[in-house]
Amino acid sequence: MNSKITQSIERLKSFKYELILEGICVGVIAGFVVSLFRMMLIKAESLRGSVVANAMKSTEGALIGLAILAGLLIVACLCLWAEPLCSGSGIPQVKGELRGQVHQNWWKMIPAKIIGGAVSIGAGLSLGREGPSIQLGAMVGKGFSRLGNKLTTEEKLLMTCGAGAGLSCAFSAPLAGVVFTLEGLHKNFSTDILLSTMAASIASDFVAYNIFGLKPVFDLTVDESLPLSLYWLILILGVILGAFGMVYNKFTAATQDAYEKIPSRYARLIVPFALVIPLAIYYPETLGSGYALVGQAARGEFLLAGLAVLLVMKFLYSIISFSSGAPGGIFLPLLVIGGITGGLFATIAGQGLGFEDYYMTNFVIYGMVGYFAAIVRSPITGVILITEMTGDFTNFLPLCIVALVAYITADILNGRPIYDQLLDRLLAKNESCGMTEKIKSHKVLLQSDVYIGCLMDGRKIEEMLLPKGCLIVSVMRGNAELVPGGSTILAGGDKITVLCAENDIAGVEAKLDSICRTVRQ
Repeated sequence: MNSKITQSIERLKSFKYELILEGICVGVIAGFVVSLFRMMLIKAESLRGSVVANAMKSTEGALIGLAILAGLLIVACLCLWAEPLCSGSGIPQVKGELRGQVHQNWWKMIPAKIIGGAVSIGAGLSLGREGPSIQLGAMVGKGFSRLGNKLTTEEKLLMTCGAGAGLSCAFSAPLAGVVFTLEGLHKNFSTDILLSTMAASIASDFVAYNIFGLKPVFDLTVDESLPLSLYWLILILGVILGAFGMVYNKFTAATQDAYEKIPSRYARLIVPFALVIPLAIYYPETLGSGYALVGQAARGEFLLAGLAVLLVMKFLYSIISFSSGAPGGIFLPLLVIGGITGGLFATIAGQGLGFEDYYMTNFVIYGMVGYFAAIVRSPITGVILITEMTGDFTNFLPLCIVALVAYITADILNGRPIYDQLLDRLLAKNESCGMTEKIKSHKVLLQSDVYIGCLMDGRKIEEMLLPKGCLIVSVMRGNAELVPGGSTILAGGDKITVLCAENDIAGVEAKLDSICRTVRQ
């Protein structure tokens, strides 16, 4: 075993606390980068309101508005030209890079994503800032690693820290940032990842608090907890959200297929940008990410018909905006659509059962969590995220119930997590995904838990049948480290370290998922 590999193994054993310090540094930097992005979006959305108002008053104002919209479209196209992987939310790109399937140029990606996301969302496209914030944070982690000449294995961990810090800063939700990286990106609750990402998320959130204040992102007040006698409504809502989530995924895939009939990726952006004009005139509530809509729905400011129309319009325009490939995420639009769905359900149920709008806020919150769990398939993240964003802990049990029911419903309907679906599409349509720019001969270390009840629980290492060239270099059992050999019997709860070539990461991860991270039926 050469010296660099030995160095990597020894460092992996000893750098836990150093990684925490590095995570704090990445978190602080990511906090400032994502805060800059947030401030640009706040300013852009404010300016959009002024431009639309002036456009309604005079022909001159309308012409100025059209010129600004055309200019924003050109800037968005230039960002895609400069860095093609800045399209979409950015979460599939990060997920792909952690698996060794995608390579992003961090110093090109950061400005391209900030500018592209700001002009797209600022123009009025129904996109969110959270996916881009996760990608920005991950690129900060990658840049920190490259500038510090870190080992490849450490770079992956620092990217994970940055991704968690990005979500933490975007939503002012540090715990959700930690859980999402474990549940949504790694699907592996590693202690090392947990501690370093928590440090990064807290540091990033501290930066955000000093810039934006301590007020929750969604200012929702729950007047009364839902009585136990009405909990059956949560079960029905969960089933509806699970099915509706699968409809969203299917519509997104179909819309992306339709867009691909347009040869130029730049021409595709014309569709959502052009729709800004009629929507600004006739239904401006549809434009932008839609933060305000959640509060309005929770306060009962929409009649039943108004909520239904708003749901359809937001659903369709969010899919049209995202599927075009414009820089921007779906995290927040999903929460908004889910909240509106919950509000619509509460309005119908309230009229039938006689509680009117009394529990409207409760069901809006339930809708956000359930819809997120159904589409993203990260129920724990959904529960914690909404709890942190609203600052309300009185609904924790019903949030868990609706997330679980929505998740199970989506699973029964054979729906796939949206970000896995998007990553597969990215890899299918872009054969290189930037991989031509990188050297593929590096060796990396991967860690995996051995789940109790998995295929390898109680079996010998030689039965793993890993890809050629891969080697198990460490087995941790509690606080003891075993010297692994082919005859070493693995046990549930073990943590193994695998040495492999960087271009084999995806295959090794898939193998580990099937034999170490999946409980046998």
